[in-house]
Amino acid sequence: MSRPCCLPLPMSNRQKFAHCFFGRRVMSNCRDPEEISQIYQAIIAGQKLVEASPSDEELLEDWVKFYQDVFQLKLTFNGALIVPARKPGFDRLLVLAKGMTPQRLYDKCDELFPSWKYTDSNLDEVIKSDRTAKNGHYAVWVRNRQEADEENWNFSADQLKRLGTPEITLEEREVYELKFFKETDDHMDKSNRTLCPGSRHTLGNVPSADWGGGGFGVDWHSPGSHCCRLRSRSVVSLPA
Repeated sequence: MSRPCCLPLPMSNRQKFAHCFFGRRVMSNCRDPEEISQIYQAIIAGQKLVEASPSDEELLEDWVKFYQDVFQLKLTFNGALIVPARKPGFDRLLVLAKGMTPQRLYDKCDELFPSWKYTDSNLDEVIKSDRTAKNGHYAVWVRNRQEADEENWNFSADQLKRLGTPEITLEEREVYELKFFKETDDHMDKSNRTLCPGSRHTLGNVPSADWGGGGFGVDWHSPGSHCCRLRSRSVVSLPA
């Protein structure tokens, strides 16, 4: 006996799940109906779902909360900050609020967890960086990784400079350490060391940072130094 055309066809398990779960989501106005429709069709087709990345606005809101919690600063980035366009693979936004200097960021690290630096000097007096927050907020994108970029394995600061790729500054590495710690209660570069070619000591050396010996450390290297554990983190930044 044939099935009357007006009766619904049997649903597969995937269809039942999608119909039940996402039907409730639309009715409760939890998500945009168009987005729900796309997810619904993907589930029925058995496709792997990829969670949408947070918007720039959502990421900036998270940084506002970070600066409130960590530095007790009440900030707003609306209209005061231009975020560079994202590039594939660069999914971590770093925001340097106005007034965030190498020493100020280091002091906050030292306040929250054991830290050391290979100089008795104030870092603000001996570090010169390609980008600074002296006159205003700015943002860069980096790869979202606990360990420094394997793409920059065994590259010295001099080699990277010849390639012309924007690289991380000491300030950016410090704020990344703080943000990562607040999110995970863990630390970065436990197996490698981030070279910071975007910054230079006044004597020409290049700073680096890692977590070793139970603490966060800032060290120095000659511009030509390279080894497998010394790796820069490339960035996406606005044109200089």
